[in-house]
Amino acid sequence: MKALVFLLLLGIAAAVTPAICAPVFSDAASATAGDSFSNPATEARARNLQRQLRCLVCQGESIDESGSPFAADVRHLVRQQIAQGQSDRQIEDFLVARYGDFILMKPPVQPNTWLLWLAPFLVLGAGGAVAWTTVKKAASRGI
Repeated sequence: MKALVFLLLLGIAAAVTPAICAPVFSDAASATAGDSFSNPATEARARNLQRQLRCLVCQGESIDESGSPFAADVRHLVRQQIAQGQSDRQIEDFLVARYGDFILMKPPVQPNTWLLWLAPFLVLGAGGAVAWTTVKKAASRGI
């Protein structure tokens, strides 16, 4: 019975998640009609900045491609700050102060993120060491 309830809840979660995180906007028009710039250069700047910011709801998508309400709010906030004359760096700093480094699609290399950046190399090195040890043991047995 518990397994059935678990599977039912898992199915509901699987059905709801794409609806929350599915891209609502096409690539050509990521912003809502009232939230776009008439200047193509400013619009391109906004879209570029939005691609560099992570949706904290969907986590694997930028706010430019996410259809979640959170992403829509942050897109609107980014566009407001661009309209107020803020630089990309000022907008990023504001959002990092508010949400932390995780909002950046490319987190900065700093002491608290070293493990994040070095983990692939550590795993690769550990795998190589295991493979080397296994090959050496097999060679010493004459296999």
